[in-house]
Amino acid sequence: MRSEREILSAKRRNLEIRSRVIRLIRGFFEEEGFLEVQTPILTGAPAPETHIVPIRADGDRFLTTSPELYMKRLLAAGFERIFQLTQAFRANERGRVHHPEFTILEWYRSGGDYKSLQDDCINLVRHVCRALAPESRPFFRGSPLDPEAPWERYTVRRAFRRFAGWEPGPEPDEDRFDIDMVEKVEPKLGFPAPCILEDYPRSQAALARLKPGESDVAERFELYWAGMELANGFSELTDESEQSARFQEALSAKQASEGISYPLPAAFLDSLKDLGTCAGIAFGVDRFVMILSGAGELDDVVAFPPEMA
Repeated sequence: MRSEREILSAKRRNLEIRSRVIRLIRGFFEEEGFLEVQTPILTGAPAPETHIVPIRADGDRFLTTSPELYMKRLLAAGFERIFQLTQAFRANERGRVHHPEFTILEWYRSGGDYKSLQDDCINLVRHVCRALAPESRPFFRGSPLDPEAPWERYTVRRAFRRFAGWEPGPEPDEDRFDIDMVEKVEPKLGFPAPCILEDYPRSQAALARLKPGESDVAERFELYWAGMELANGFSELTDESEQSARFQEALSAKQASEGISYPLPAAFLDSLKDLGTCAGIAFGVDRFVMILSGAGELDDVVAFPPEMA
C-alpha cells in the first residue's frame, strides 16, 4: 500500500495543471468584465431539486448544493455580470466522476440567454486550452480531443433520435429518459470537440424558462466533452408563481423519496420580482481538469478525495 506522501507526489502534475486552470478561469472572467463574488456555504434553504440531496450541516442548516439562488439574488439587486469559484456539496455522490464535495464555477449574465452562455463556454474552454498548450494535450482512450474543431450542437430530441432510437416529448418517462441519456446518448457526445446538447423537454426544465413559441421544451443546455457532462446552463425562469409551483412539486417529491421536509427558499422567490431577463450556468471544474490532465477519475485531480479527507 502506498503512503500518503507517495499518493500526493504522484498527483503533483495534475494539481499543478489544476492550479493553472483556476487562475486562467479567473483571468478569463475578469477580462470579460465579470465581478467575482462569494456567497454562503451554509444555507437554511437549499434549491429544491428532485435528484439532488443536500448534506445537513448542523441544526436547520445545510451545506450548499450550488450558489445559484444567492447569485440570482445578486442579479436582482442590480449586479450584471458575476462569477464564482466555490465548493458545493451533495449527498450520495461517489464514483469515478462524482464526489460529495466538488469545485463548481458558476456565472450569470443580466440580459443574456442560454445562447450567450454557449458562446461563453466556447470562449472559456478554448482560452484555457490555448494557454495550457503544449503542456496539456487532452486525449480520451488514446484519441486526441480538439476544442478548436467545430463544436457539435444537438437538440435533445435529435440526439435521442440518433443515439437512442426514440424521440422524447415534453413529458417523457423519467426512468427511460435518464437511463438512455446515461447509457446511449452521453457516451457519444463531445468527440473530438465539446458538444452542446440543448432544448430539454419541458419536464426537465429545472430552473429554466420555457422556449417562447415552443413551450414543449426549456431553454436549457448541457456541455459535454469526451462523453462527460461539464456544464448545465439556463435562460433563467423569472416568474415567481411558476417557480414557486415547480419548487413545491420538487419538495413534495423529495418528501416522498427522502422523508425529509425542506424549507421553501422564500428570500429567493421574493427577489424574482426584481429579476429581469438573465442566464446562468454551473460548470464542473474538477471534471474539466480531468480532461485537460488526462486523469482517469476525480480522485486524481484533487489532493484529498473523500476517503483521505
